[in-house]
Amino acid sequence: MGLVASSALTLVLLRILPADPLAQGIPYSRVALAADGALMRMTLAADGQYRLHTPLRLIAPSTVEAILLKEDRHFHRHPGVNPAALARAAWSTYWAGSRQGGSTLTMQLARRLYRLNTRHIPGKLQQMAMALWIEARHGKQEILETYLSLAPMGGNIEGVAAAARIYFGKNAAQLSVAESLALAVLPQNPSGRSDFGADLQFARRQLAGRWRDSHPRSESTELSAALPVAARSRSQLPFLAPHLTEQLFTEFTGATSIDTTIDLRLQGLMERLLRQYVDERRGVGIVNATALLVDRRDLSVKALVGSADYFDAAIAGQVNGVLAKRSPGSTLKPFLYGLAMDQGLIHPLSILKDAPTAFGPFTPENFDGRFAGPVHARDALVRSRNVPAVWLATQVRQPSLHGFLKSAGISRLRSESHYGLALALGGGDLSMEELAGLYAMLGNGGVFKPLRYRRSAPDPDGVQLLSDEAAFLVLDMLRSAPRPDGLPDGSRGRNWRVAWKTGTSWGFRDAWTAGLVGDYVVVIWVGNFDGRGNPAFVGVEAAAPLFFRVADALPLALANERSAPDLPPRSLTRVNICAASGDLPNAWCPQTLSSWFIPGRSPIRVSNLHRPVLVDTRTGNAACPPIDPTFTRQEVFEYWSSDMLRLFRLAGMPRRTPPDTVQGCTANSKISAAGDEVPRVRSPMENVTYTLRLSRPDESIPLRASLAADARTLYWFADTRYLGQSPGDSGLPWRPDAGRHYELTAVDDHGRSVRRNLRVEFVP
Repeated sequence: MGLVASSALTLVLLRILPADPLAQGIPYSRVALAADGALMRMTLAADGQYRLHTPLRLIAPSTVEAILLKEDRHFHRHPGVNPAALARAAWSTYWAGSRQGGSTLTMQLARRLYRLNTRHIPGKLQQMAMALWIEARHGKQEILETYLSLAPMGGNIEGVAAAARIYFGKNAAQLSVAESLALAVLPQNPSGRSDFGADLQFARRQLAGRWRDSHPRSESTELSAALPVAARSRSQLPFLAPHLTEQLFTEFTGATSIDTTIDLRLQGLMERLLRQYVDERRGVGIVNATALLVDRRDLSVKALVGSADYFDAAIAGQVNGVLAKRSPGSTLKPFLYGLAMDQGLIHPLSILKDAPTAFGPFTPENFDGRFAGPVHARDALVRSRNVPAVWLATQVRQPSLHGFLKSAGISRLRSESHYGLALALGGGDLSMEELAGLYAMLGNGGVFKPLRYRRSAPDPDGVQLLSDEAAFLVLDMLRSAPRPDGLPDGSRGRNWRVAWKTGTSWGFRDAWTAGLVGDYVVVIWVGNFDGRGNPAFVGVEAAAPLFFRVADALPLALANERSAPDLPPRSLTRVNICAASGDLPNAWCPQTLSSWFIPGRSPIRVSNLHRPVLVDTRTGNAACPPIDPTFTRQEVFEYWSSDMLRLFRLAGMPRRTPPDTVQGCTANSKISAAGDEVPRVRSPMENVTYTLRLSRPDESIPLRASLAADARTLYWFADTRYLGQSPGDSGLPWRPDAGRHYELTAVDDHGRSVRRNLRVEFVP
């Protein structure tokens, strides 16, 4: 009893004492998987083998059962050595003349782990001893799992997981019974059966008979076992999205399996479109391009094409252009406009001046060498006018464009003083993935998050770079840009609307187009990796056509997907503004437009561009008192500055100038029947405290005023915040956001104004 107890204690101690994992130190292949689990790429392990370590739970039960049926039916009942099997093997080999194996699965594992020569009796005894040692130190599940990762499967393929990927193009959990039986007979003769020829098929049929004997009542299993099996070769291993897989293998050095977000359908689509486009444009020197496709909803990268041809050394095709730092040209302008709207500098239809302007030593010019004069902010962005962008760059503060880019995590930015105002025109360097993240931010209400390349990547908290309102307005402005091919936008019915912006770097080195197509961010770059310029590298001519090929193909490729509707934030309102001035229309504005407006933030005032003048019909000059109605008429003129008038003349669109005034005559350009009668505010009263109840959210303060006879519309402001308009003597209800002192201003459509001071308090 003492010997038995001592032996039992020894076995217990061997089992409970810590032991290094059986698979420790074994090198494994690395795999990159698409979003649906399909294999994109498998590398060789450090020792030149295709080998994957796969947990037992991720291997098809039929595979485990088939291998045990073939190799070791009593695996779960022996201590590592099966004496009966060894005796049968010895009899068959040494006396009957028919070689037969008697090694248990654990003994086979010991031979592979410790590289034992078991052709002779000393080696066989050593193998048995090591098998007993393994069983004493490790559990059956770990032993089986390790064996299934190391079993020889032909050539340099080891383990069922690697064999499943290479031979059948699936993971080990998806193996059928027929495939499991085929893999089970491979270790017996891996070199002779790896071609899945007659020898393997014969051995598989023999094992299938034993399988049917062990499953006598399963008709479906019997049919499955009899199905033919076709296998692929190692040369057919996929090599998909090579730039991305290399990027991820480099970034995640310790991971043997990387679960990417790539959609193989979209990856193939992007590669095909890009390759066809480059082939068509080689005549103008376009030989390389890159493309990136991102789902803005979860920031997952759906397709990445790092060059036009990975295998073309002439274009350095193995370089991943998506990560390269390049001048983004005008693709940064949308973010400058977003900052300007957030900081109350403009609204989409504000008038900006596109005229020759010197900003210190910097005198920007437009790409076409011309100036447009006064232009709406929306059109200045869509037409990529440089002077308005540089002027905005001088106005934005906290953050500036440079501070905005730093908040977005743009790497390797130099100091703000290094770039100066040129940053607004693409003077810095960004990578394609950084630019895609910024455009995804526009589609996500101004919240910036990093791109996701792996499905398992965490979802970090975002950074609010722009307000929800400004992000929406920038996209709305970009959606108004006409297609370069002149075709209509045919995607509106399914909400696959396109918002896009081009960019061209100095020296024609980089041509860009970036934007949103429905819920997807698309970024296209055309150029040369060595930085050589080409006059053909113009964003709208070289990159935009490829961008719109992708934009047209996406709704077809994702026919069952509907893009989310473009709903404006609730805080946005629409106001009518004077088309020529971008301000609230006065009584003489001939044309109005509807514009988006951020209450309390967007700048707004009553227009004074159009003014009436009494003209002396005999001289054409402004009439001088005393006025003779017989020889006077009232005309409305636009009062532009002299530099704007000069630009209009240069553009071939001269404006009618106001009439001259006779020397010594004081002519009134705002003559009206009502004279200078300002609005008379009846509510609220001056310097009165108004009390509103929190329990009554419908309570408000009525805003009412009487207008002069010549006025039709009254505009109301609280401090600088535009509240709304009221026609004639009608009132406007107003409920402030907070209790404090306010200065109310009422301005009529003749520009005459009056102010009221009051205090508002809230009580329960």
